[in-house]
Amino acid sequence: MPCTASRVLLRGAAATLLLAVTACTTNSPDTAAPAASAASTGRPEPRTSTTLSATDRNTAMHLRVTLDGRPVDATLNDSATAGDLATLLPLTLELKDFHGTERIGYPPRKLTTAPAPTPTAAKAGDLAYYAPWGNLALFHRDGPAASPDLLVLGHLDADADQLARAERITIEAAA
Repeated sequence: MPCTASRVLLRGAAATLLLAVTACTTNSPDTAAPAASAASTGRPEPRTSTTLSATDRNTAMHLRVTLDGRPVDATLNDSATAGDLATLLPLTLELKDFHGTERIGYPPRKLTTAPAPTPTAAKAGDLAYYAPWGNLALFHRDGPAASPDLLVLGHLDADADQLARAERITIEAAA
C-alpha cells in the first residue's frame, strides 16, 4: 500500500509540473518540443479534462461481475479509488435500495479517495463509491448532480431492471 501511495503522489506531482509548464508556454513550435519529448517517453499523459468521458470511465480493468448469479460485463476506471477496490477482489456484497435510484452495499473497509477525480454525475449502470458512508452504489437510474463525495469507479453493462432488482453482487477480476 505505501508503494501505491507513493506512485499516486509521484503521478500527481508530475501532472502538476506538466500543467504548470504547459500553462507557461505559448503555441509556438519551438516551445512545443519539451511536451513532445515527454510524450515520447511512453508514459501516459495526465488527463487535463475536467470531466470524464464515457470511455474514460471504462479504461482500466475488466471485471467479472454477477448480479444474483447472472453474469454482467463490467469495467473499473483507472482512479485511485477503483484501484483500491480492486485490492479487495473477489468481493460479494448484499445490496439494498437507496432512494429508488441505486442499490448500495458496504465493502469490508473504506476505500482511499486521494487523489480524488473530478466530480461527475453518476449515470445508470455506473458503479460508484460514496465516501462519507463508505458504500458502493450501483446506479439503475441517473444520479444527482456531481458531488466530490461520490466517485464513479466504473460501469456495468446491464439493463436498468436487472440493476434495480439486484440483491447480491459479486465482483472479481477478469481472467
